Amino acid sequence: MQHNTPCHPYHDPSDLNRARAVGALAPAEFAAWRSFQESVDRGDGALPRRTRELLSIAVALTTQCSYCLDVHTAQARRHGVTPQELAEVVFVAAAVRAGASLAHGLQAMKLYEAHGVAAPTSS
Repeated sequence: MQHNTPCHPYHDPSDLNRARAVGALAPAEFAAWRSFQESVDRGDGALPRRTRELLSIAVALTTQCSYCLDVHTAQARRHGVTPQELAEVVFVAAAVRAGASLAHGLQAMKLYEAHGVAAPTSS
């Protein structure tokens, strides 16, 4: 069943084709972003390209960027990343995200206490 609403499917790979049109509306920013992206995607840094792709996947998992996952899993495969490595990255990202939730939970508890509002009593 085909839906013709802007949000279905929410993550449509063809949306990436809009990048140039959006970039034309903010050319200086788009050029700066492209230059930054190209410098990060280089293969001659201290981190090999396959490591950069694994890192990109981990970040995409935690930021929940489907477009990034699509691009970086394809690049990871081209650069020799194995399914086992990808699976480990998935769980590393999941653990870090869970840890971040705990860390924010600790902050929430501290803020709750700082507000000094008494908790309701049970009757």
